[in-house]
Formats: sequence, structure tokens, C-alpha cells
Amino acid sequence: MNLSEVFQQHFQKAASVTVSSAGRVNLIGEHTDYNEGLVLPTPIVQRCTMLLETRADSLVQVFSLQKNQLLEYTLGSEVAGRDWLDYIQGVTQVLNQDGFVFTGFDLVFSSDVPLGSGLSSSAALLVTTVKAIRQAFHLEISDLEAAQIAQRAENGLVGARVGLLDQMACSLGRNGEALFIDFKTLETKTVVLPKNLELVILHSGLTHSLSAGEHGSRNYKTRRAECEQACALLRIHSLRDLLPHDFERVAALPAPFAQRAKHVISENARVLKAITALETGDLETLGALFYASHASMRDDYDVSEPEIDLIVDLARETKGIYGARLTGGGFGGSVVMIADVGMGRAAGEAIAAEYSKRTGNTPRLLSPSE
Repeated sequence: MNLSEVFQQHFQKAASVTVSSAGRVNLIGEHTDYNEGLVLPTPIVQRCTMLLETRADSLVQVFSLQKNQLLEYTLGSEVAGRDWLDYIQGVTQVLNQDGFVFTGFDLVFSSDVPLGSGLSSSAALLVTTVKAIRQAFHLEISDLEAAQIAQRAENGLVGARVGLLDQMACSLGRNGEALFIDFKTLETKTVVLPKNLELVILHSGLTHSLSAGEHGSRNYKTRRAECEQACALLRIHSLRDLLPHDFERVAALPAPFAQRAKHVISENARVLKAITALETGDLETLGALFYASHASMRDDYDVSEPEIDLIVDLARETKGIYGARLTGGGFGGSVVMIADVGMGRAAGEAIAAEYSKRTGNTPRLLSPSE
């Protein structure tokens, strides 16, 4: 049964609005967005698709195909704690706060972006919701503003203090291109992916949640706080204010603040080098940057896991793979790899099989097999 038939079954009418947004893989530039740094994401084939029809009252009814669940609420009465519905509620709450005029609606959505994969499943859902409501009610919202509204919804009612990377990538990204974003200015630049590059994305089977509560000191919220503390100790506005020649100054900070700052400085530099490598089709240099980025995330930022490190190590031993790194917030999720065109699927399947054999986990090859 397709989404149109599901919508008709639940609401006894047809939907006039259909919108979809892709998930994203961040090629390089991790944990830099909320430090006013540089990032380089690109869309993936997995998407969130949404059908919507307006109502005359203030009731919102939402059916999730993945959860096989229909939930509802009234506009103006959004309340946190309703699982996946919080993402929809968060968007309508922010739109209402901004003075946009709209009524209730009926909505059906489906997403094949894996949850907790580090591939922006939540951002894809949020951005799609904003764009569906925008289209249905003819609201004047740009794609950048849609991303900002989605971020505020996730920071607010959802309760995840995320940066703007995921939302901008899902809202502004285009197939076949990487989106360079400077988070100090929000300026963007498109970088065409070279023809000789094939992306391999392997979900480890370890999921994470950026809105989850504290688990010791190894979580997204703590990493953000550590960066803010590093800025306070250095008396700077953001870690973007630091350049590679500031490493000696950073090294004088107490642990773990020195390591966190070191990662951000070096990662920003790697993003700029990665753009040049993409523009020249230099996969060997790009691969070396991927491995260096992963080592920094593992050692300086401490967001990797042994299972993720194993995938990266296996990639080093696999023919056709030039580089691999943890992508996304970390503490689980996915590894992104670059390969020669036509070799990615076989390489990814071999890595997945060996990883499963050694860990007992069930990985999922998201690209290029799907």
C-alpha cells in the first residue's frame, strides 16, 4: 500500500500536498557547526516523505507508517513527551510563536532514514514537516528559514540541543553535490562530487540519540559544554576564532578542553583541504583526510566506539576504499567511506560481513547498495 492509499484509508480523503526531504551524510566537518565552524555534508538516497491535507479546525492528526501509529493533538496545546510526535509538535509550536497563521491538518509520513544512524533522520522529519506546512498554507518561509525553524523545534520541545548542520543539509542539499557551510556567516557553496568517487555508507547497528539523557560524560550535551568551557578559558567567542597556529595556546588548557579545541581547529582545516581534493578528484588526499578526521574524533573528541573503529580499520584493509570516518554526532551511528566508482558495493558488503562476524552486530549498507 502506497502513502496515498494509507492517507485515504486513515482520513477518508486525498492529500493535496506531498513533500520529501533527504537524509544527509556529513563527508567531513564534525562537531564544528555549533562552534561556528566549517562543514561539508551531502544528501543520501534515503528520504522522509510526507502527505498533508488541511483541516478547518485546530486538530492535528499524524500517522507514522514506520510506527503504524496514529496520534493527535490540538494546535496551541503542544506538550513534550509523546515520542516521535514531538517533532511535529515542535514545528507547529515554533511556527505559532513566529506568528504564522495556519489551521489543523491531517498528515501521513514515512521515512527510510535509519533512526540513530548519524544520517539526520530527525532533521529530515523536521524539515519535511516545515516544508509541508509551508506549502499547504502558502507561508513565506525560505529554505534557510525552514532549516532554522526545524532546529529551533529540535532545540525546544524535542529537547536536543543540536547545531544547524543537519537541518541546513536536509533543506538546502542537492544530489550529486556537497554543501559547504560556514557557520560563522551561514554562507554556503556547492561542491560538485567528482565522477570517480563513490560513497559507501555503513550503519554499524549501534544507534544513538542526541536528545537522550546523561550517560556519564560521553554524550553530545557534554561535548558542547566542554567546547563552551574551552572558549571561556581562552576568552574567545567561539572555537572558530582559533587557527592552526593557536595549537600551542590550546595545549596549555587542562584536559579535556585542550583536546576538544584541538579537534575543532584541525577539523576546520581538513574541511578546506577536502574541498580542494573534491574539486580536483584527488581521492587519495581525500581518503587521508577522512582517516585523520576519524582519529581526531576518536582520540581528541572521544565520540567514537570500538565497533565504529573496527569498521574504519576494516576499510583500511579493503581494496577500492580510500578513506573512512565516523559520520554524525557519534556514540554509535554510521561510517562514511570513499571508493572508486563501481567498487563501493562489493567493498561495503565485504566490510559489513567481516564486521558482523567479529561483533555479532547487524550492519546495514545504505550506499551504494540502496
